[in-house]
Amino acid sequence: MQIRNAVITAAAPGQNRLPLQQLVDRNGEEKTALQLILEQCWSSGIEDVCVVISPGDEGAFRSASGQHDGQVSFITQQAPRGYADALLLTRPFTKEAPFLHLVGDHLYLSESDLTCAAQLLAIASDAECAVSAVQSTRENNLPYFGIASGRPVPNTKGLYEVERVSEKPTPTYAEQALVTPGLRSGHYLGFFGMHVLTPQVMQLLEEAAKPSQTHSRTLSDALNLLPSRERYLAYQLEGHRCNLGVKYGLLKAQLAIGLSGRDREVILSELVELLSQHVQKTPVS
Repeated sequence: MQIRNAVITAAAPGQNRLPLQQLVDRNGEEKTALQLILEQCWSSGIEDVCVVISPGDEGAFRSASGQHDGQVSFITQQAPRGYADALLLTRPFTKEAPFLHLVGDHLYLSESDLTCAAQLLAIASDAECAVSAVQSTRENNLPYFGIASGRPVPNTKGLYEVERVSEKPTPTYAEQALVTPGLRSGHYLGFFGMHVLTPQVMQLLEEAAKPSQTHSRTLSDALNLLPSRERYLAYQLEGHRCNLGVKYGLLKAQLAIGLSGRDREVILSELVELLSQHVQKTPVS
């Protein structure tokens, strides 16, 4: 299965400015979050990327995307109709082919020689099916992520046959229905913000988005139905995600990137100095 195209969703209200934020990468170069996400795509052999944006954002996003030789295009989601609608807008771009999907408010840090996207595409190409990247996620973080559950695939570390998916489940529901064998107690397979999606997923999104539906559907709703239509896997990558959309998300992401890069010792020294200053100013009780 060859995957040449990628879709980045970046139109959600309140999150559409996050990809435009400036950070410093592992090599000490200043880049936007969008550039770092695009580099994930290029690292895995992706040739063309489509970014779903909000009205009025195209100029800022073009500027933030850097040099890409015309490989990046933009589609505007005219009204905030949700995640499923954003993906469906890209059907003229994805056509009837599998594609890589990333969210615009996450950054991805690999702990392998391969980037996170390259790891995921290698699994998807070998298995020839939809695959979602996942990360062991503590119960207290359930409100922020879609959660998958399933059974481990024999002889392949970190690979699971998905049986069920739920969007931001409650701890009670997760404990009852989303426990995956082999994970620590209180931990679940949380979505990484990176998927390889097939045309069948787009069909399920289309069905879920019909006007007769009484509430807005999500990608998780479609993925929950996918195992009844075709094989669907989850893969625990060697790496971790940084959610820019949570409190101090940008700060945590910058620290994670810096501590994994060439300026690690400088950053550690600065942190120690800041902590020392804080301790000196804290009154003794």
